[in-house]
Amino acid sequence: MSDAHDAGFQVTGTVRPGGRTSRTREAVHHAVRELMAMHNGEPPEIPEVAARSGINAATIYRRWRTRDALVLDVAVADVNAASPVPATGDLRTDLLAYTRRLVETFARPGGLGFVNALTTASRDARIGTDRVRELVQPRLDRFQEMLDASGTTELSPLDLVLLILGPAHLGATLGLIEPDHDVAARLVDSVLDVAAGRRLRAAGGG
Repeated sequence: MSDAHDAGFQVTGTVRPGGRTSRTREAVHHAVRELMAMHNGEPPEIPEVAARSGINAATIYRRWRTRDALVLDVAVADVNAASPVPATGDLRTDLLAYTRRLVETFARPGGLGFVNALTTASRDARIGTDRVRELVQPRLDRFQEMLDASGTTELSPLDLVLLILGPAHLGATLGLIEPDHDVAARLVDSVLDVAAGRRLRAAGGG
């Protein structure tokens, strides 16, 4: 497949659904997953991905720049597909379901790899914080959908990152939390306490 065929490939989060650009991304992602499975999780080099996917290496370099950025893009796609953010309208139930999965994931071998990869990528000048934001934006959009479904206006997606994802990641990194429901419940209750406090202050009660 030539570069001309893929010249319209856009950044993550802005790819048009369907069409050649979507098929290109799917082919590259599929090749990365296969190669990592073959090599015990070792990130493949871009020429390997090009050979296996049938996508020109120049196209892959132009879109992802580095193999770490490519693997991270695949990881984000897999996380979003495997761990959807619920939006039933019951905020506590939705937050508990999400946070329990998060704590359990962080406790598994290699479970911290995804967030650690985001942190590393943000410090890589070839990738940068802007590209990392593009990669995580779909997740933030799902958080907003959860809040919208419950009618919650006192919280933002960033609040959920700072009050749930941040403490869960740090606690797991330091070995301070275990994958039990009490941890998730404590984190969620803290989030709801923040929302209640803001609601009270907005009503002039504090």
